[in-house]
Amino acid sequence: MALFGSSTKTEQLPKTIRPTVVKTGNVAKEIIDLAKRNGVSPASLDFDILDIETYTRTNKEKMESDWEETSVEELHKLDDATAILNPLFEIKQVYEVEIYSKEENSIFKDFHAAVGANATKCKIYLSIKAGSQVLTSPRFEDEFLNYINKSKIRAGILINIFDEMVKDVVSRVSALAKVDGIIKYDKNQTILIADAYEPTPTINDQLITHYDKEVETNHNDRVDYSKRGFIHSVLDGDILMEYIKPKKGKAGRNCRGEFLEPPEPEVNHAPDFNVDDTIEMVDNKENIIYKAKASGYISIEGNTYRIKSEMDVGEISFKTTGSISTGLDSDVSLSVKENDSQKDAIGNGMEVEVSEIDIKGNVGPNAKVRANRATIEGQTHKSSYIKANDLTINVHKGTAIGDNIKITRLEHGIVEGKIVEIVQAVGGNIRAKDIDIGICASYVKATASRYIEIKKLQGSENVFTIDPLLQKDKKEGFGENQDEINQLRASVEEVKKEVEKYKKLVKDNTASFNDVKKRLMHYKQNGIKMPAAFLTKYKQFHKAQEHLDNITNEYKVKNDKLLLLTTKTASFQDNITDARIINRDRWVGHNELIFKLIEPPIELSYKPLEDSMEKIFAVVETDEGVFEIQAVKE
Repeated sequence: MALFGSSTKTEQLPKTIRPTVVKTGNVAKEIIDLAKRNGVSPASLDFDILDIETYTRTNKEKMESDWEETSVEELHKLDDATAILNPLFEIKQVYEVEIYSKEENSIFKDFHAAVGANATKCKIYLSIKAGSQVLTSPRFEDEFLNYINKSKIRAGILINIFDEMVKDVVSRVSALAKVDGIIKYDKNQTILIADAYEPTPTINDQLITHYDKEVETNHNDRVDYSKRGFIHSVLDGDILMEYIKPKKGKAGRNCRGEFLEPPEPEVNHAPDFNVDDTIEMVDNKENIIYKAKASGYISIEGNTYRIKSEMDVGEISFKTTGSISTGLDSDVSLSVKENDSQKDAIGNGMEVEVSEIDIKGNVGPNAKVRANRATIEGQTHKSSYIKANDLTINVHKGTAIGDNIKITRLEHGIVEGKIVEIVQAVGGNIRAKDIDIGICASYVKATASRYIEIKKLQGSENVFTIDPLLQKDKKEGFGENQDEINQLRASVEEVKKEVEKYKKLVKDNTASFNDVKKRLMHYKQNGIKMPAAFLTKYKQFHKAQEHLDNITNEYKVKNDKLLLLTTKTASFQDNITDARIINRDRWVGHNELIFKLIEPPIELSYKPLEDSMEKIFAVVETDEGVFEIQAVKE
């Protein structure tokens, strides 16, 4: 008896089925059923098309007609939209196929493709996966066409209808196969292999309120509910609303032969409101447009929309109105009535942008107000921001920017304008072209480009400065001017050196040139061939003279421009000798006057003596290029 036996392991071959011929309208279902009966995977089965039968019928209103077989020639006549889009028309195909186990040596074994379709199945695509490849064969064109048709049949797509482009697709791919012997796909590719009649979608009615802008988000992409917009601004000509009229779509038929009937449109938003003469209604075929005939804000009173330009509100806050932005060009005038000294008329973090605004009370922390004209009868918070061309504030602690600014009492706030008038300043930073202060207490910094005038000085530690480059545009212009001057000055210096170099060259060689010139004239008059060396020397000197003329002209042009720019630099000083710092009262405490010069670039400082009655101060040139601050009469 053997202690160790041996066994032979037999390799199992893939299970195959007997070729089976079936006639069906659903090949995919037959393959699944046959695979199930034989205990194999549907993916292991393939089929050949033996015959395709196409049947059509046109039913009567309430009765089905008999199916009639249609020839291939008659199929092409079906491409007439009038027949295809007849809802009573029907089409189907029956296929006679032979199903068998898939062959491993098929030329398409490494060709990975699938049939896809759009939502309506009116457009059918062959999607080829990257990495696919297919070998050529003598009958490649027929085999590739057969591959496409089988893929369509598996997906339930009709053959020989809606697929006129397939012939060209097969022809192009076949041509590539013949040239290279193999076709490889390095990336995914999609090919259209059927295109039927796409239905036009039904349009349901819709009312679009264009004036109701989307809620803004902050830098964290969170909705900023402070800007949700209870009040909606509009400009003349803006489209306020648009009613999209309902419209039933057009029928279609897909590549499976199914008729696609569009649904009836839904009507849920028909206009049930009125508009007054400030809004124009334009009734078009597909929509109704409502357009603004004036600038202002949308007002809905009862069932009527209108545009108004004057608005009264109790307060502007997160709970009541939210931020209001009608634009500076909207012609909207806003009046905020809240005047309780313990409350804010403009609430915390609110933003307001209107043409004109009158605020009876206070402007709260982090609030921002922008207008062409603004009046604030209360006080501004130190973190508030107000900007208006014409601006009047009672008590100011925040930031104010404008052209003409009038403030009753400045309490350590910031003011930037052109003409600034302040009745009483208790600390603060003021920058403007002209500054007028009624009563000046302590810790005020006032910087002007033309003059500063104080009616009554009651404090100290104030700094009054004249700066010709105070305005941003002047500062930028001066910087650009200086850069250009520096570049031009360097260029002028280079050209000047070259001019001097060529002047010397021409001067040193003039005698030699005249001698060569005489000799060349002699040779020419006597018909003697001119020596090449003489001709070269003559041409070199002539070119040197021409170059000298050109660079001399260039030097003159650049030097003239440099002179012009230098003169322009002086103009930036804006007649600083005419600028004045004026104190109509006596000087008390410690105060400092500063004048900033541009040319020469120096800063002069002067500290008036206590109890001094010197009133008007200016920059005086005491010697050439020497300046100092002095008391003057005017």
